[in-house]
Amino acid sequence: MNRFWLFLLILVVFAIVPFSHEKPGVRVGSKKFTENVIVGELIKDAIRSAGVNATHYRELGGTRLVFNALVKGDIDTYPEYTGTMIEETFADQHIKTNAQLTAALAERGIVMTKPLGFNNKYAIGMLKSRAQQLGISKISDLARYPDLKFGFSNEFIDRDDGWKSLEKHYGFDFQNVQGLDHDIAYRQLASGSLDAIDVYSTDAKIKSMDLAVLEDDRKFFPRYDAVILYRQDLTKRYPKAVQAIQMLVGKISDQQMIEMNLKVEGIDRETETRVAGEFLAEQLGLDVKINQPESVIMSILKRTVEHLDLVRRSLIPAILLGIPFGIIAYRWRITGQLLLGVVGIFQTIPALALLVLVMPLVAIVGARSIGEGSLSAVIALFLYSLLPIVRNTYAGFQGIENQYKESAQALGLSRRYTLFHIEMPLAMRSILAGIKTAAVMNVGFAALGGLIGAGGYGQPIMTGIRLDSMDLILQGAIPAALMAVLVQLLFELVERWVVPKGLRLKPAD
Repeated sequence: MNRFWLFLLILVVFAIVPFSHEKPGVRVGSKKFTENVIVGELIKDAIRSAGVNATHYRELGGTRLVFNALVKGDIDTYPEYTGTMIEETFADQHIKTNAQLTAALAERGIVMTKPLGFNNKYAIGMLKSRAQQLGISKISDLARYPDLKFGFSNEFIDRDDGWKSLEKHYGFDFQNVQGLDHDIAYRQLASGSLDAIDVYSTDAKIKSMDLAVLEDDRKFFPRYDAVILYRQDLTKRYPKAVQAIQMLVGKISDQQMIEMNLKVEGIDRETETRVAGEFLAEQLGLDVKINQPESVIMSILKRTVEHLDLVRRSLIPAILLGIPFGIIAYRWRITGQLLLGVVGIFQTIPALALLVLVMPLVAIVGARSIGEGSLSAVIALFLYSLLPIVRNTYAGFQGIENQYKESAQALGLSRRYTLFHIEMPLAMRSILAGIKTAAVMNVGFAALGGLIGAGGYGQPIMTGIRLDSMDLILQGAIPAALMAVLVQLLFELVERWVVPKGLRLKPAD
């Protein structure tokens, strides 16, 4: 048992040693699509050119998540669209003008710049060949074909300026409508599985995939002028950063934005960082240092450290709490059944849903809910890891043969001595099996941290899906699988080290 306590001590030390430190400066956010990431890079580089450090937390999610992060202070600034805020963020306030929008934002401590120069509105897109085949050029033409198959991003389906409102506006009643990831919708459109999807008017794929953008003949979609939102306190904290942000106002045309998107998503496959840096140098004359892209090896190493950080900060607390919880469940049956039921509920909630549900709770305590080192991801992974550890600890103690317990009682051994010197060693194989199961699950689920900018292997996977790059997807998927295997082997070695040989020979229950 001495080795087991040493093992727990090592875990405690490993849990509290910091892997990284918070980067000072301005925190720039962006939503989960190429254009927003590019503009986020423009903001970051413009701020850095003014001599202020800035960090860009990419692909943080949808509108509500990123806007709430700005209000809460997780990020300091991010690019947004006027139509999105009017029709979605402040839909209940029936805002009609930019002046009203500015006032509503000011109430939340947010400042909105004037438009950057391009209007990226929602639209409905089809393959041009399919649209010509059916004779469809306007949105209203869709009504002639009730069996068409539509695939819309989940955000577009639920937004007030999205499909449900558009359907009422045009008098549609389509049945074949499904929600899915925006990037996957493009793939299914190209394969012919879908007839129409929602697009952004400045999407590079409109040109690269030869899409027909249907005319909004009944004028449903408003203008979506790109702007930059930033916190009011940024003016006092980093006045030069605000000046740099304002330099971008009116400087990006529709065509320039389309071209930047195309450079990232087209044949050239340039990085958002390079595209943004070249634009600032050529159009604004800023001295932007464009770093060479990270090598694949360096990128994987960086993501490995981030992924390992998420795993150890969530798994180790689950081990340190899960074992006592399992013992409590064994000692006090009624309390134990309740405890097992509670941790079991967490396991039934889909991982992504659990991640989203945790975020408001994190916001209440004032901790970082998104971005690097996200506490939301750590807590969600912690809750997911509890059940295998608690259940196996309980099962390990429950499976101890009565003769050992009776012998301890006959010898007059205290409950404490019996617990630590008889029951714990006998239950150790089952406990470690639960830890091993939780560890492997944790490594896999930690990839979801990429959805809220927490880093790890999920980041290249999410980016790869967005850019339709199998190389990027594999840069996250393969190392994640290898880490899961290595973690399993590590705990196999821990079992050999901690559990006496005689007990290892006995099959685990």
